[in-house]
Amino acid sequence: MRAPSIVFTRIALALAVGLIGGCALLDPPAPEQLRKDALPNVSVPQQWKQPADPGAVTDSGFGSFSDPALAALVREALTYNADLRAAATRVEQARGYVTVAGADLQPGVAALAKGGGKWSGDYSGMQSALIGATWEIDLWGRQRYGARAATDSYASAQLDYEYARQSLAALVVRSWLLAVQSTQQENLLQEMLQSGGKLVDLTHQRLKSGIGDEKDVAQAQASLGEYRDRLRQIQFARTQAQRALEVLLGRYPGAEVQTAAHLPAIPAPVPAGLPSELLERRPDVVAAERRVAAAFNQTEEARAARLPKISLTATLGAVSSDLIVLKNHDNPTFGLGGNLLWPLFTGGALQAQVDIRTAEQQQAVAEYAAVGLRAFNEVEGALASETALRERQVILEQVASDSRRSIELATIQYKIGSTDLRSVLQEQLRIYSTLMSLVQIQGERLAQRVNLYLALGGGFGPQAASAAGEQPPLPATPTQPAT
Repeated sequence: MRAPSIVFTRIALALAVGLIGGCALLDPPAPEQLRKDALPNVSVPQQWKQPADPGAVTDSGFGSFSDPALAALVREALTYNADLRAAATRVEQARGYVTVAGADLQPGVAALAKGGGKWSGDYSGMQSALIGATWEIDLWGRQRYGARAATDSYASAQLDYEYARQSLAALVVRSWLLAVQSTQQENLLQEMLQSGGKLVDLTHQRLKSGIGDEKDVAQAQASLGEYRDRLRQIQFARTQAQRALEVLLGRYPGAEVQTAAHLPAIPAPVPAGLPSELLERRPDVVAAERRVAAAFNQTEEARAARLPKISLTATLGAVSSDLIVLKNHDNPTFGLGGNLLWPLFTGGALQAQVDIRTAEQQQAVAEYAAVGLRAFNEVEGALASETALRERQVILEQVASDSRRSIELATIQYKIGSTDLRSVLQEQLRIYSTLMSLVQIQGERLAQRVNLYLALGGGFGPQAASAAGEQPPLPATPTQPAT
């Protein structure tokens, strides 16, 4: 009776091995093809439309500010920021899914034991021990597609984590710059208060000498009150910027973090590379590409689920009884067999799964297009802002120089009585408004430099780390599957 079973098993095993050898998986679309399909209306230029410095993008970006205190804050945020820690757990989750998907490709082994004497549940007094193994033959690639999808999802999670680190570092730098900018503007307003106070004293002196009037005194005091109000606004903005920075650092938002008194100098221009390199360099774009590959593999996995499943089984066990005389005393016993499961009718569920996965793949392609276009727009916008802010700074520096000379002349004329106080107040307001705007422009230029570096996909790598200190270890980005 055993011979036919053995023959059938051997035939099934040989058939399965043969089918496995001839079943190759389809590859997801190559990056070049994906870009062509996802961005059919985009013609990538040879150079950026906005003026840009040539050269390869390096890893020195945020470290180029060369401020040890800022480097320490970036390092602290990368260690304690709550959102970044949540992103790291998503990487670990994706890593676990890779293990689960890979386990389906291996045989499953389980053990079963049963014991009992006269009072066992079936009154047989039978003891048994059984070890069974089951291995599903991946004839159509369903399990391998699932494993590849999990690997691609893991790769996208790692890349998302890397981009989250870069974005967090950029946000810390921008928040720090905003706090420093507010501090510098506060110092300017303190100077405005001193100048306003001197002007009030001057109006009182003119009033006592008989060449002034009460109106000039009231105007000077009103102007001084406006300066005090603006100073309070700037002080509030500074504390708000400090609180926002402390939240990024994982601290209690008590507005106690220390920042610099003056904005740093503008670093050297950042090499912008070529537009064609951007889609290969930015972690968020490459992560979107890996999600397309994962969706492709999930679609093929759903297609393969409609086909028959063949599994091989093997058992090894021993059975004994104190109450029943067993007909066959051969122990241990061994069995080898096979199972065939063919889903003939499922009410359209399997085809619906294929349709769902296909739609998800189309969604992933559309999201890749959106990420790619956003990347191009961020670079062009940052380059345009860099140029506009630099030109505005030159203009405002000249305006400030002219205003200083103008207020000197207006003050002299007022002292000798050849002009009224209103002219002095207007010139004073003009010079300090220009200086406040100049500080704001300088802060925006620095912030746009950070935005440009982030948009170009520059990593917070070894060169930057040398300025910012050692960073928490990152999960290694896996090599992309060959296409």
